[in-house]
Amino acid sequence: MKFIKQGTIALISMIAFGKASLAQDVNFDEVEIKTIPVAEDIYMLTGEGGNIGVSVGDDGILLIDDQFAPLTDKIEAAVSEISDGQIQFLLNTHWHQDHTGGNENLGDSGVVIVAHDEVYTRMSTEQFIEAFQREVPASPPAALPRITFNDTTTFHFNDRTIHGFHVESAHTDGDTVIHFPEVDVIHTGDIYFNGIYPFIDTSSGGSIAGMILGTEKILALAGDETKIIPGHGALSNRAELDNYRQMLVEVKKRTEKAIAQGISLEEFIASKPTSDYDEQWGGGFLKPEQFVTIIYQSLAEE
Repeated sequence: MKFIKQGTIALISMIAFGKASLAQDVNFDEVEIKTIPVAEDIYMLTGEGGNIGVSVGDDGILLIDDQFAPLTDKIEAAVSEISDGQIQFLLNTHWHQDHTGGNENLGDSGVVIVAHDEVYTRMSTEQFIEAFQREVPASPPAALPRITFNDTTTFHFNDRTIHGFHVESAHTDGDTVIHFPEVDVIHTGDIYFNGIYPFIDTSSGGSIAGMILGTEKILALAGDETKIIPGHGALSNRAELDNYRQMLVEVKKRTEKAIAQGISLEEFIASKPTSDYDEQWGGGFLKPEQFVTIIYQSLAEE
């Protein structure tokens, strides 16, 4: 693919969560797509945006997410180093543009895009990310999922079962977890941010309770040897995911207690309620006070 839609570039904002105000602030020429083997014929690609999952085999290639439009050529080049097959399917884990920015390019080249019903709803209409005061225009038709589902979807592809299931009101209202049971691999989408505080898009139907429930559903599928591809961060495992879940549970508990005691958001932030977690989780794009603010405001509204 030797072109990038200029309209797409104009639409891409780094919901990017504080990294940069617009995608054009990122020098995509300097972004390197790295390929990490996960299991037999399953790979993880990293670059700028959400982690990409790749399934290759005799049937062709299935991608999970696609980062930003200016990276499509680089992503395709990285995939071509793994397999000479064609990209047949793209499965989006949710609607955010650091996971769907390449949809238009891939859709125009004939790739079939699949996602949850709510992903189509969000992408086909103008959205507003309240936490960052960010307007996101509707995506062009070629970027939209061609096939959507409500609860589960299953691909029988490359001699694998690829099972996707919806987790309600987690990172957003349209999150999908993808499970490769034969090779013991799970792609979590942005329900799991490995090593950094997660962004919970409450204006898109996300919630801390849903994030916890999502991690519990993933943990129920995972064993000690399961390879877990997070939405962001390094390739992971069950023990690390459970540590993340415990952090979410404890922060939720502390926040609920503060609200019940009538402690204001400003007072709560000043008390540094996550100080014992900040060294491990606070080094990402979402700073501790931002993470706490999102959780406090969402729980206070319940």
